[in-house]
Amino acid sequence: MAISSELPSKDGQPLDALIVGAGFAGMYMLHKLRGLGFNPKVVEAGSGVGGTWYWNRYPGARVDIQSLEYSFGFDEELEKEWRWSERYAPQPELLKYAEHVAERFDLNRDIRFNTRVSAAHWDEAAQVWKVETDVGAAMRCRHLILATGCLSIPTDVTFPGLDTFAGDVYRTSRWPHEGVDFSGKRVGIIGTGSSAIQSIPIIASQAAHLTVFQRTPNYSMPAHNGPIPQEDFEAWAKDPRGYRAASKDTVGGFQNEASEAMATATAPEEIRAELERRWAWGGFRILGAFADSAVDPQANRIVQEFIAEKIREQVADPAVADLLTPKDHPFGTKRPCVDTGYYATFNRPNVELVNLRAEPLVRFNAQGIETSEKTYAFDAVVLATGFDAMTGAIDRIDLRGVGGRRIKDHWVEGPRTYLGLMVSGFPNMFTITGPGSPSVLTNMINSIEQHVEWIADCLVALKQRQQTSIEASPEAEAAWCRHSTEAVTPTMLPQANSWYMGANVPGKPRMFMPYAGGLHTYTEICRQVTAKGYEGFIIRQGDRVLSESRAFTSQPAPGEIPENLLPIIMERLMAAGLMPAAT
Repeated sequence: MAISSELPSKDGQPLDALIVGAGFAGMYMLHKLRGLGFNPKVVEAGSGVGGTWYWNRYPGARVDIQSLEYSFGFDEELEKEWRWSERYAPQPELLKYAEHVAERFDLNRDIRFNTRVSAAHWDEAAQVWKVETDVGAAMRCRHLILATGCLSIPTDVTFPGLDTFAGDVYRTSRWPHEGVDFSGKRVGIIGTGSSAIQSIPIIASQAAHLTVFQRTPNYSMPAHNGPIPQEDFEAWAKDPRGYRAASKDTVGGFQNEASEAMATATAPEEIRAELERRWAWGGFRILGAFADSAVDPQANRIVQEFIAEKIREQVADPAVADLLTPKDHPFGTKRPCVDTGYYATFNRPNVELVNLRAEPLVRFNAQGIETSEKTYAFDAVVLATGFDAMTGAIDRIDLRGVGGRRIKDHWVEGPRTYLGLMVSGFPNMFTITGPGSPSVLTNMINSIEQHVEWIADCLVALKQRQQTSIEASPEAEAAWCRHSTEAVTPTMLPQANSWYMGANVPGKPRMFMPYAGGLHTYTEICRQVTAKGYEGFIIRQGDRVLSESRAFTSQPAPGEIPENLLPIIMERLMAAGLMPAAT
């Protein structure tokens, strides 16, 4: 693997762009800008490409979007030469894919690995970013592009006495690259989020005994994983461009047969048949069953009750099944998990479930874990405690914009952006799938491609017009925050204490961070913003303002909202004071 030893351009001029992160977003951004004649470089904290698929190597780690859709679509030859082995690709295969992309497009020569950006300050006089790294390298760049990932910084939750535990401690977010063998060991795992739900069946198959400590159960759908049928490959190969276009023209950026039928207006036997059909298909397909399940509590309860019944069918002990059934949040308000054999694992004689709400964890000791009721002895403990989502990686950089303002101060009440792409007061700084964009509510690959291509087009426009900086106006940023609130308010998404809300990080401001209006709607808004001369942006040439479009007026067309949902949406918006009450 080639590692560049020098990041600044050889003529001493600032880089056209410094990209932070060599995951899928950073890799495509690098390839795209190089193809347009720019001089970009990448810094990456890890020793290889792949981002989340480089770091997350816990047992059972795999994608929750179908592999055919969770792949780059920017190069037809790349599509033809890569064949996925499973419907939901496992981490090793996803990492191999990332490495294949890097090798195919010769990306590694412009990436400095094992390097983390520690500070980036905007130089107003020179109109460049001054960047420092943890290895002492300093550089300047005209554009700073943060491809740092939405789920890249672990919460690093600790517990009283953890350092006294004599056994091994592992975090799913930083799993040893050489793997771990739990054969014959007594293992405890804390957490039942996505990484735990994927790893628990595999750990249970190895360990002498596995104790699962759960505070809040999550909804999980069966993957029904396996080799991709040949007919699916053939159907894809007939029109991959059309398939990808159809995926991008959806709320979630993937095809799930979204229905406009209302559960509250559908006969019970038809509801049952539709939910059974989607459950049998697997994955996220059940999310699209009924248009009102995301906004109407009654409709959502219908889906909740169906899933609760499915859990009872899989778990032999009714008391355990009840503990595994979510009761504190509506279905879909946390990102559902996709599993292979998760619920059935609790039928194994070597697996037990501890309810931390009834039996709180008190402390670790040398032997294991003490709860309010008893002491559990372990040889190893796995902490599956999640990530500081959306903002974690950005917050850990000493980012300072105009006037030396820190991004932490700008975001003290929660992350504010324009389009999830730029931050007011931070010129020439872009955030790929940043807070305020659809990102984690979607197929990330499609959201990444849309952002990379928008940023690339923006830099080309600036270069052609000899413009030196672009910046989101405060007014546009505020308007986008209002619009984002309007988009999520009719839904039940804010009702869950989810990482979407920052609820898993103590002290983090509570706000719904992704854009909930859908990838198709968001893409059209971005297109309108560009067509209106970068509406909502301030563009400069040195000290001179060339274009100052402070307003943001682009909105999705009313026709994008199913008519039968409009009364519910309007009622919610009026109740929240986001639109005038009907007279």
